[in-house]
Amino acid sequence: MIMKKRINNYLFLLTLLFIGVDVEMHGQQNIQYSQYTFNTLSVNPAYAGYRETWHMNASHRMQWTGLDGAPRTSQITMDGVTDPRNRNVGLGLQLASDALGAQSATSLYASFAWRLKLNYVDSKRLSLGLGLGVTQYGLDGSKLRPVDELDPLLTDDQLNSYIPDLRFGIYYSSPNMYLGFSAMDLFSGNRSNATFHWDVDTSRNVMRKQHFYFIGGYLHDLDNTYKLRPSFLLKEDLAGPTVLDVSMAGVYRDQFMLGLTYRTGFTLWSKPYAEAADLSSLNALVLATRLALSERLWLGYSYDVPLNRLIQSQYGTHELTLSWELQVPSRRIYSPRFF
Repeated sequence: MIMKKRINNYLFLLTLLFIGVDVEMHGQQNIQYSQYTFNTLSVNPAYAGYRETWHMNASHRMQWTGLDGAPRTSQITMDGVTDPRNRNVGLGLQLASDALGAQSATSLYASFAWRLKLNYVDSKRLSLGLGLGVTQYGLDGSKLRPVDELDPLLTDDQLNSYIPDLRFGIYYSSPNMYLGFSAMDLFSGNRSNATFHWDVDTSRNVMRKQHFYFIGGYLHDLDNTYKLRPSFLLKEDLAGPTVLDVSMAGVYRDQFMLGLTYRTGFTLWSKPYAEAADLSSLNALVLATRLALSERLWLGYSYDVPLNRLIQSQYGTHELTLSWELQVPSRRIYSPRFF
């Protein structure tokens, strides 16, 4: 008997968007964060130690509010340098939980970054990073709604798979700019013909794509009061649409930030997905703000609005972040850390 693949419309739509359409997700499968400039460890392990002090970030993302089974993502990261004098080694830890309909993923990553000093005054660094972790993928069969309720190939059981992962990153930083490249899911293959089986080793069912990220940003002083901070994030998995986030933020007295991001998908070269559907026009706008509550504590909020038909059936995406400097740097930092 063939398993029924038609699930109820909402769950099917959400699953399709999570796996095959990069509107709000990193490279089809990875978690999307709108405030990525303050959560860079999640996309590049070489970022560990960039702030040159121990730093913690907590975030919670409620995507497509109003839709049943919509994505919910929570994450806690911590990173810093092991030696406050030389600051050559950065360490990071990332714990994330993501849920979408019947699917769930919980991951734990440890990152190591070797930070190379590029000039005498130590205002420029090139960091090489590795991240090693494991993700528990789960599927709750009780949340699926098949057409045939008596289908013997369906189960109410909770299936789990543990998949290891390796990440690599390069990160260059100076007082007013940064550039980075990273490759994620290096232990995963690029096979796309996997099917889900209920009765075999479920690790065969988690066939992730390898993902690549390019990030960059610049801080421009307008005067002693105002700054401009343009930035970008390019996401590629070699299979689906290439996704670009372009952001522009204004900074007031180093205490308040307000920015706008435009997210768009496009095709750099011919890919199989383009023959089946036009996904490159799925865009979004993001309004983000960040406020210094104290010298060590920052609060951030962003609101995503999809620029497509999805806007008619949900109430946008909310993301909250809380950043905490665990210690004051023992030396003067050339520029406040707005990245």
